[in-house]
Amino acid sequence: MIEKFEEFQKLSKDNADLAAQSFASFQKGAQAIAVEFADYSKKSFEEGSAAFEKLLGAKSLDKAIEVQTTYFKNAYEAFVAQATKLGTLYSDVAKDAYKPYEGVIAKATTFKI
Repeated sequence: MIEKFEEFQKLSKDNADLAAQSFASFQKGAQAIAVEFADYSKKSFEEGSAAFEKLLGAKSLDKAIEVQTTYFKNAYEAFVAQATKLGTLYSDVAKDAYKPYEGVIAKATTFKI
């Protein structure tokens, strides 16, 4: 009986360690995602401000439309690239956070009460 209790304690400790590893991976990934959002937001704001200044300096309607069209095209392309990058980061975070649990099922099937 004591032997089974000790096995159960070891299993509980192992699971707590796995949870800590998973949380550390998740935390690292969440920080990387936050940095990406901050960088993208800063860059987007700077590009928007530059486009607005160009728009104010446009001497004709055609030039204003050209500036606006170029800005929207570049902003859309940057958004799609950033969304793709963030999708990859989210996927990597999920994989890294799950990785410590991959062997748990195999261990759990050998545990007998």
